[in-house]
Amino acid sequence: MANFAGFQIAWWACVLGAVHGAPWPGVVACVTFVALQWLASSCRRADAWLVACAVLTAVAFDGSLAQLGWIDYRGSIALPAPAWIVALWAAFAMTINHSLAWLRPGMAIVLGAVGGPMAYLGAERLGAIELIATVQATIALAIGWAIATWALTLVARHARGGAVSRPFAVGSSR
Repeated sequence: MANFAGFQIAWWACVLGAVHGAPWPGVVACVTFVALQWLASSCRRADAWLVACAVLTAVAFDGSLAQLGWIDYRGSIALPAPAWIVALWAAFAMTINHSLAWLRPGMAIVLGAVGGPMAYLGAERLGAIELIATVQATIALAIGWAIATWALTLVARHARGGAVSRPFAVGSSR
């Protein structure tokens, strides 16, 4: 539960920071969340792989959406993707082996296809981003997040040596 709550706090810090032109408090919140979760994790190697993959995906995916002119990120510096969105991807990666450990690859596709665009639409409603090409951006977000969430679940499983994470098993410390 702490993992889920921590991610929500990080999301709000990033979005509200971007709204107010101050992205760094959100980045700090995400880095703090990632560090604390990693220190408490029983699967540090898998978490490190997930964060690395998520950061690379963020730069490529969100950077592409920005370059295409489909999304305008508030509070961004001239990077492929703004630091706050990259940090959010890293924070999201830290949920895969923890509060989202129940997620299997097939369900990850559905969660990504629905949850990804919903998060961006929520951020838009709050003023953190603007979807310039709404239809194209929403479709790209659904497809991109479906693939990314699915891929992250596979990376997590592979990094754990094929073991399925069981966050609610007896004796589990998660």
